Amino acid sequence: MASVLVVEDDQFVRSALIRHLTDAAHTVRSVGTALEALREVAHFRFDVVILDLGLPDLDGSEALKMLRGITDVPVIIATARDDETEIVRLLNAGADDYLTKPFSVEHLSARIAAVLRRSRAAGAEAPPSPVLRVGGLTVDPLRRQAELDGARLDLTRREFDLLAFLAGRPGVVVPRKELLAEVWQQSYGDDQTIDVHLSWLRRKLGETAARPRYLHTLRGVGVKIEPPVEDGADGVGGPAR
Repeated sequence: MASVLVVEDDQFVRSALIRHLTDAAHTVRSVGTALEALREVAHFRFDVVILDLGLPDLDGSEALKMLRGITDVPVIIATARDDETEIVRLLNAGADDYLTKPFSVEHLSARIAAVLRRSRAAGAEAPPSPVLRVGGLTVDPLRRQAELDGARLDLTRREFDLLAFLAGRPGVVVPRKELLAEVWQQSYGDDQTIDVHLSWLRRKLGETAARPRYLHTLRGVGVKIEPPVEDGADGVGGPAR
């Protein structure tokens, strides 16, 4: 069973996908626009996204680019377009698979299963990571869990990736270019992507840009994480013992 987001503006196709995926024991949420899809992946964890290209607000290729800016969830493109050049471009842009309409529900289910196998296998190959501590913040990369003063933090996938990357380098100013390359897997991009995620992360850590506790931005340089002043220097970074 998987958690699936269906991004499709055609109500008939959308209803059919929801029905068939639900019958296959998947948990399904659905939206009809690219902006709604971005809000969904920012607030919920999905195992796979099925993305139509002919959306009313943004072309699906632009939606894919924006999705890749905030999440690494597997994306299956589902569209009537069958131009080979377009398919190759989308796969290179971050799509994990591509289905040309019309397609059978069995075909879609098989593609979902294949994408999930690849995603889980890639996760299984990752070496165990030590638990990281920065002041009252605990980050467990292996379990993908984070706690602040013993309370579990509800983070999106990209928020966790950003927090874990910074927590592994306490006190070090990480350039924005490095954050884009390592967290977003992009060689270039808009600084606003980082700023938005930092804002969301700060809110969950109980701080603001004006009154930071853990996350500190050095204008024109980068971002660093360090324990609040009241926590002192003990317990900064490194594996939990």
